[in-house]
Amino acid sequence: MELAPGLHRIGNDIVALHLVVTDDGITLIDAGLPGHWREFRQELASLGRDLADVRGVVLTHGDSDHIGFAERLRRDHGVPVYVHEADADRATGAKPPATPADPRRLGPVLGFAWYALRRGGLRARHLTEVVRVRGGDILDLPGSPHVVALPGHSPGSIAVYVPEVGALFVGDGLTTRSVLTGVSGPQPAPFTDDREQALRSLDALDGIEAAWVLPGHGAPWTGGVAELRRRVTDAAR
Repeated sequence: MELAPGLHRIGNDIVALHLVVTDDGITLIDAGLPGHWREFRQELASLGRDLADVRGVVLTHGDSDHIGFAERLRRDHGVPVYVHEADADRATGAKPPATPADPRRLGPVLGFAWYALRRGGLRARHLTEVVRVRGGDILDLPGSPHVVALPGHSPGSIAVYVPEVGALFVGDGLTTRSVLTGVSGPQPAPFTDDREQALRSLDALDGIEAAWVLPGHGAPWTGGVAELRRRVTDAAR
């Protein structure tokens, strides 16, 4: 689905991944779940593009509902996969730590689990090779993605800022819909390793002007970065 020229979304408010489309090729931000592969191929076809146009995958972090089909792209099509150095082990198979208990409601939890199963969540394959990045890096990929370190949800969580399409991809640095409660609106993401650090990390978004803020879970946000931060902070109280 086209959100704006050069900016496309695959998936829905449960799990989403995004494409930055330029004349020089395509950058994929996160790789969702394995079952998103078909939707990904369909989106490429609708654009008149193919897998040869995909120059790289940038992971906002190394959790299974974000690495999705990244290894398939890397292994079968030679597409490099970029991840923060602090999440490289997570993306390649290290078990994440137990996270604090989060509020949850049975309906949304079952909905998330069912959606993940239908999209091959149990078939997600860890990466066997990654390109390690750090906060402050500007990647040599279509759109020149800027890496913004957002540790907290995981040690190597990042946001990805692409000025060319006016978009800030925040992964699970925050959410606009909890997959555990079904509550919509800006709020801290569930399953976070260190909630206090995740909130502090949002300071790194100060000064970024983006027409679109795109979480891995929840609806796109178009109300500005500063207002989004304020609402996440209020929801955390």
